[in-house]
Amino acid sequence: MVDEAYVDFGAETAVSLIRDYPNLLIVQTMSKSRALAGLRIGYAIGDAGLIEALTRVKDSFNSYPLGRPAQAGAIASLEDEAYFAQSRAAIIRNRDRLSGALRQLGFEVLPSSANFVFARHHRLPGQALAKALRERAVLVRHFSAPRIADYLRITIGSETELDRLTGALSEILFEEA
Repeated sequence: MVDEAYVDFGAETAVSLIRDYPNLLIVQTMSKSRALAGLRIGYAIGDAGLIEALTRVKDSFNSYPLGRPAQAGAIASLEDEAYFAQSRAAIIRNRDRLSGALRQLGFEVLPSSANFVFARHHRLPGQALAKALRERAVLVRHFSAPRIADYLRITIGSETELDRLTGALSEILFEEA
């Protein structure tokens, strides 16, 4: 199984491999690039036998079938290709802009093909940065797992939101200097 949750933000899809690998199942969510997180909708692409088995398992334990509003939202998002392309391009552009701004502030920014960046600053721990940002009403995600505790997971927002974030980070870093 290949999870392609972020494929629309710059990765390469594996869909063409399905012809050669009948045991390959590709899953895509519509919560990321189609901005339908609240609908909990996605799809699987693969050999008919795999899809049938997946449906059988799903139907055996899923007591929450996909409602008509969710189906309508998913269909509408697939039909409005122009809006999708515009939104995706804005996220990619803002991701690149944010990565550059963070680097100028002294952050290490890991390469990203998603709708978020993962970044850390050499002077301040991730938890301290997340707390200081929260005090300024700027929310980022922080995880306390040992290998990633110094990193922030920053979702790509609008230009205005990213300006607010980088402004807050500049203040925090200035105060800590």
